[in-house]
Amino acid sequence: MNYILFDGTVRNALLPLTYTKPVADIRIGILTIREKWEKYLGFTTTTLTEEYLEDKYPMVEMEQNVMINASFLPTKALIEEVKCLKENQAIFKNDEVIAFFTNETQDEVNFDIYEQKEFVYDVLQIKNTWDIFSLNDQAISDDFELITEGRKSQPIPKGVQFLNKENIFIEEGAEILFSVLNASTGPIYIGRDTLIMEGSLIRGPFAMGQHSVVKMGTKVYGATSLGPKCKIGGEVNNVILFGNSSKGHEGYLGNAVIGEWCNIGADTNNSNLKNNYAQVRLWNYEKEGFDKTGLQFCGLIMGDHSKTAINTMFNTGTVIGVSSNIYGSNFPRNFIPSFSWGGAAGFTTYQINKAKETANLVMKRKNEVFDEKEQRILEHVFEITKKYRHF
Repeated sequence: MNYILFDGTVRNALLPLTYTKPVADIRIGILTIREKWEKYLGFTTTTLTEEYLEDKYPMVEMEQNVMINASFLPTKALIEEVKCLKENQAIFKNDEVIAFFTNETQDEVNFDIYEQKEFVYDVLQIKNTWDIFSLNDQAISDDFELITEGRKSQPIPKGVQFLNKENIFIEEGAEILFSVLNASTGPIYIGRDTLIMEGSLIRGPFAMGQHSVVKMGTKVYGATSLGPKCKIGGEVNNVILFGNSSKGHEGYLGNAVIGEWCNIGADTNNSNLKNNYAQVRLWNYEKEGFDKTGLQFCGLIMGDHSKTAINTMFNTGTVIGVSSNIYGSNFPRNFIPSFSWGGAAGFTTYQINKAKETANLVMKRKNEVFDEKEQRILEHVFEITKKYRHF
């Protein structure tokens, strides 16, 4: 069977994170959503997404296809129903389609003629950017069970203090030096060829992708995920770094989502709780205004390729677009459009040629190529986000 992950209706609600990638490639828990589906299904997947992303994330259509809404996180029960789908059958949850069977001759899908099967079990769905950190606790636990089932962890090194050993899994090549691993509050997954430096204090749930680094004396308070080739230091609480991003120095990040190829400067801090303890409002790209999150704790959402200078401060509920550079004293605005350069004193446009030069240098440092596909994506995002840059 051919499986295709589609963005669904939530893509715009997940901006700026989905400016540069499909919904399927959002990281939550240990794995990306695509990686979860592929591991459960035992098949590779392709993607139905925005036209300008298709070169990097193509769709392969066959005679028979199962279309899967990528905003839903798979479970064993859901996988069983997806694998059993037949022609003109669809799986729904609360009037929203999870998956359906189609063939290459169908120009449109009319669910009125489909047999609509209601999925009766609980399932996680990412509907908003803040769901990524809000649901990360459960997502790490689910992925931990999926990844470690039937496998044996590497031994915990001498000199490492730990609680709840059975909830700690260490892959080959990981190095952990004189640190504390507390898995009594959730599982801890240490990926392949990673490094946890001396004096780090890690409270689960925590997930660390391959080739990532936790620097000396780092404090991790849980529900935190690092994608591959990430680096963290300082104080971190309920944060997701998608991959290839660094927060390598002192400073606090809490209830935050950081995209790929980002760098958080030394002593950068975000507030995650308003002084009056009120509900946090966050920029909504669909409404082009601020919207209630229903959360008391909500920190920073940052799109790919964005950077902060040393001593940068962010207010509760700040949204930063793609490829922005923020610096200077005082708090900048709560919504910083893509390709912004500046801070509280004002912004100018970060011109696309300069942004591409930086992206090339950053990716080269981690042995990745800023190819023509990546360039075209950034160029397109630059054009479609012009309307927000009123400097």
